[in-house]
Amino acid sequence: MRHFDNLTGADEGRLFALPPQPFTAADDPAVLGLALGATLYSPATRPALATDVARNRAAGVLSAVLCLEDAIADADVPAAEQNVVAQLHELAATAPDGPLLFIRVRSPEQVPAIVAGLGSDLNVLTGFVLPKFTATTGPAFLAEVVAASERTGRLLRVMPVVESPEVAHLETRAAALLGIRDLLAAHREHVLAVRIGATDLSATYGLRRSRELTVYDVRVLADTIADIVNVLGRADGTGHVITGAVWEYFSSPERLFKPQLRQTPFDEHQERALRTELIRRDLDGLIREVVLDRANGLSGKTVIHPSHVAAVHALSVVTHEEHSDAVAVLGTGAAGGVAASAFRNKMNESKPHTAWALQTLRRAQVFGVAHPTTSFVDLLGAAL
Repeated sequence: MRHFDNLTGADEGRLFALPPQPFTAADDPAVLGLALGATLYSPATRPALATDVARNRAAGVLSAVLCLEDAIADADVPAAEQNVVAQLHELAATAPDGPLLFIRVRSPEQVPAIVAGLGSDLNVLTGFVLPKFTATTGPAFLAEVVAASERTGRLLRVMPVVESPEVAHLETRAAALLGIRDLLAAHREHVLAVRIGATDLSATYGLRRSRELTVYDVRVLADTIADIVNVLGRADGTGHVITGAVWEYFSSPERLFKPQLRQTPFDEHQERALRTELIRRDLDGLIREVVLDRANGLSGKTVIHPSHVAAVHALSVVTHEEHSDAVAVLGTGAAGGVAASAFRNKMNESKPHTAWALQTLRRAQVFGVAHPTTSFVDLLGAAL
């Protein structure tokens, strides 16, 4: 599969200096975790899941989660388990080249039951999302995934969700995160990415951020995210890809604050109507949060509506300037040193910027590099 493969050849040539490269579920987790992009969550009770997944894949969704946990009522679990297996059988028969597909389970016992139910169609499933993940709850989930992988000969990936009160509370946070770090280190080949459960973390304090605020405006959430990245997202080879928290809002006619998108870039690219449409859909808040996610060490995003996907992916494309700086940093080799960027607007310091440069080139591999004249406005206008 490949990001932006829903664009025409003409649009791709117009927008990208280096187009996105194909990837598969068997790729290096460091690359595949970045390739997740906007991960679309859907309740496993939906009666037409296979059709939904195939339609969203055609529109650019390359990772999706079918949820058996908080997205469905307790009484609906047995029916949802049957439905998700039936829908994946249908998907395997009708659209085998679907997205990276995960099931969010609510108990370890669901892992072997789903694997057995899928049988020879297991190849349609990439892995499992593990909720409320801690050093105490995690081992049972991981044991079932490892056993299923060994039994079937298929490496099943996991995405643990960090969202428990032990992580939210200051006095237990460090120990909880260190326990998660050690547990994931023992199962590294299975771990694709770590997800942040902002909704559950907020619930610990009876909070819910509004559509006009980001998670970084809610201080207890921002502090928790910073510590999650500190322990689980290090660039020393011990860290993992950490994905951005869920954006859970649809459009609304009312707003308290001014829109968060500057008008000038849209005027310069003759896309005033696009700015108006983004604001109407309340996507300006999502766009701001995605920018802040990357600044704080997160990649990709959990989303709940297909309309969110294009914005996340457009912001994931590496700019020509970023790519040029990354190549320059890595081109100095082990000698180190500092030099002015070719854009004459910053200093590139080889040794401290190396980890950033490597991450940038991995992102360029899966999301491509924009032409010097291509902006986020152009990318989003083509993707919407």
